[in-house]
Amino acid sequence: MSLAGVPTTVLVAPDSFKGTLSAAEVAEAVARGLEIADWCVDRCPVADGGEGTLAALSGTIGGELTSARVADPLGREVEARFAIGEQGVAVVESAAASGLALVAERDRDAVGASTYGTGQLIVAAARAGAKTIYLGVGGSATTDGGAGAVRAIREEGGLAGVRLTILCDVRTPFEHAARVFGPQKGADPDAVRRLTARLNRLARRLPRDPRGMPMTGAAGGLAGGLWSALGAQLIPGAPFILDALDFDVRMRAARAVVTGEGRLDRQSLTGKAVSEVATRARQAGVPCHAIVACNELDAFDQRILDIQAVLEARNVNRLEHAGTRLAAVL
Repeated sequence: MSLAGVPTTVLVAPDSFKGTLSAAEVAEAVARGLEIADWCVDRCPVADGGEGTLAALSGTIGGELTSARVADPLGREVEARFAIGEQGVAVVESAAASGLALVAERDRDAVGASTYGTGQLIVAAARAGAKTIYLGVGGSATTDGGAGAVRAIREEGGLAGVRLTILCDVRTPFEHAARVFGPQKGADPDAVRRLTARLNRLARRLPRDPRGMPMTGAAGGLAGGLWSALGAQLIPGAPFILDALDFDVRMRAARAVVTGEGRLDRQSLTGKAVSEVATRARQAGVPCHAIVACNELDAFDQRILDIQAVLEARNVNRLEHAGTRLAAVL
């Protein structure tokens, strides 16, 4: 919508606030705040391969949600959802089977946690008729280099020609997965050293050494294990998902973009949805703002993203209020 050629729509395109609010919930709350101030809003919840990938992409493939009983990171049975479309395209989230959110903080076991359930979920999608599977990796509780997932798939006879594409939310290589992500999964310094040694041993046994390859460290090396053992393709998740959502077209029709995520920090600069949204907005000359639960970027890093304003809001009511505050500066 526009007035005399000037767009009057705001594109609200946040990622999830991991562990608290989905991207759709964040988008809805911010949109309500903007609408109170009489802005038209285009809701566009996004993801980057981590949590929320299934929700972001299921509609784009014309798919319906289904589920399978699989093992969680500690081997307990859980119901995990995936989507499959009429053209044999499926979307699977590793977080649904191997996610950190499935394990209470007191029970986290960075060394023992396994991606076996993710392998089971991939097999379930293949058995449901998938010929192409997009696997979003991110938010995992695991650092097993994908060993569990590969074992689960091989126990079922492999994928029989199914094309597996992994949507990665980071560029970290395989050998650095434990150091970079282990602490958030409950690993102390000794566990990080043991996990790193285990990843290096696994890398030497795999058909292709994943060390040094960008994105192979995603989900604690799950991406690298599947790339090496099963020939999976690795691609950056955020650009793929934004393209699938026709983000660029919607952005160019907007007066401004509002993005966000739970924690805005240095990792946000490398492969995350917020970075991709901000980069595209800058290139198109569309102002970009952010509403986040916690802002840990200094002024210099914030300028790298070229975000006009960053507001903090940790719950639905504050997100709505932040949307109304932001409306005053658009």
